[in-house]
Amino acid sequence: MGKKSKKQKEGGKQRSGTPVEGKELSKQQKKQLMDLVTQLLETCLIYPDGPKEYDYFVELHSIVEKIRTMQDGFSCPPLDREKAIPDFLEWVKKHGVDSSAVELVSFPDCGYGLQATKDLKETDPFLTIPRKVMLTTGTAKESVLGPLIEEDQILQAMPSVVLALHVLCERRQPDSFWRPYINVLPNEYTTPLYFSPQDLTRLKGSPALSNCIKQFRNIARQYACFYRVFQTSQNAEKVPIKDCFTFDDYRWAVSTVMTRQNQIPTPDGSKITFALIPMWDMCNHCNGTITTDYNLENDCSECFALKNFQAKEQIFIFYGARSNAELLIHNGFVYPDNEMDRVAIRLGISKSDPLYEQKNELLKKLGLSVLRNFYIHTGLIPVDPQLMAFLRIFCMSEENLKELNSKEISEEDADKLGDIDVPVSKENEEKVWAFLQTRAALLLRAYETSEEEDMELLKKEDMNIHERLCVQLRMCEKRILKATQAYAAERKTAVNKGDNSDTVAA
Repeated sequence: MGKKSKKQKEGGKQRSGTPVEGKELSKQQKKQLMDLVTQLLETCLIYPDGPKEYDYFVELHSIVEKIRTMQDGFSCPPLDREKAIPDFLEWVKKHGVDSSAVELVSFPDCGYGLQATKDLKETDPFLTIPRKVMLTTGTAKESVLGPLIEEDQILQAMPSVVLALHVLCERRQPDSFWRPYINVLPNEYTTPLYFSPQDLTRLKGSPALSNCIKQFRNIARQYACFYRVFQTSQNAEKVPIKDCFTFDDYRWAVSTVMTRQNQIPTPDGSKITFALIPMWDMCNHCNGTITTDYNLENDCSECFALKNFQAKEQIFIFYGARSNAELLIHNGFVYPDNEMDRVAIRLGISKSDPLYEQKNELLKKLGLSVLRNFYIHTGLIPVDPQLMAFLRIFCMSEENLKELNSKEISEEDADKLGDIDVPVSKENEEKVWAFLQTRAALLLRAYETSEEEDMELLKKEDMNIHERLCVQLRMCEKRILKATQAYAAERKTAVNKGDNSDTVAA
């Protein structure tokens, strides 16, 4: 789950980031490092939306790079994945994981994954993993992190952060129960936490750029906060990462959790908790439906085939209804055939609009705000009911607004406003499609390249994996926007030719 950088070497000679025996920062260096961490935290407290966003990332990234330079040689030793696999397979078998229907294989295009050892029919079980091999927020509370979790309100509210610190602490403990599992994790990931400013220039024009920057800022802020906690809290004294909490290690741990975590019920079934599930997290993604469930009676995770698989065929699972932007940010890959792909579009009604109050009143009745993100989807119909309703209200006449605001909006009325085939009026419908056509064209022009130019770029071999992922993402977004532009133009033409007499108000 998530892709390993192509430039990454598994094992081999010692690289930068490996702890050097006897190496220690001087008192002055420790002060310089703390000053940098404080500077990082202060910078994270501000966030300039808009055109200055990228420059802000460059500044933030520069501080992080200074911290990484000072911490060179203090991060965890590199993992030798291939060498660790036999021990891992023996470990999962010893502790009750039923993986007899699959084997762990390295695939050319997507790294490690699971391959069927026999023919499987749709819904056949192929993997069963007991709770005892999982790292969870529950096992974190039972570990050396327990006292710190009880003390820290941030940790109590952020289970994913707890899990990240948990896996990092276990990596630092040679006798950890989960050592065989940790040893088969990637050394680094292709999430945007590893992207340079140059890499991110490839996302100019994409709505994903802001999300990538915000994610980096959030993780940098978390790192700075917990660095200070580890230096000051008495409950951190026994935590194995207290004196070697590097940004590289935290970035690795966060990416491990983001790309691999799942939600499972607590042992009594009363709540949901987060977990890293060994072996299951080796499955790669494809279109489909969720086929993983939790059996409370047997206290194990069960995975079922989402379609027929033949022996020696890679087994895929469905990660969930995520756009390619979400897959890149949280999983570190782009899936060009993604049936759930969508592009964010931010829409709002200006307070200078003379009909602002009436539009706001009607939007509130539908549970919509005057400024928010909507989505344009891949597929035959790019607009969903929420976007359709907003656009109709955005373009609505004073007469229609008065009529609809003068009465209670029934569920049927709300459904009609979002129904693509039930226009408010011919005039309104024409404005809606003209607006969407123009907005899609503007969003397309925000990119610095065309789809055709992107296709040529992807043929180049000198582009790193991060840049390649950015270009793949923006290509997918452009295809959705171009399809939306064409769809809106067709609907506008149909409105002009037809006589749409049915209205919501009627």
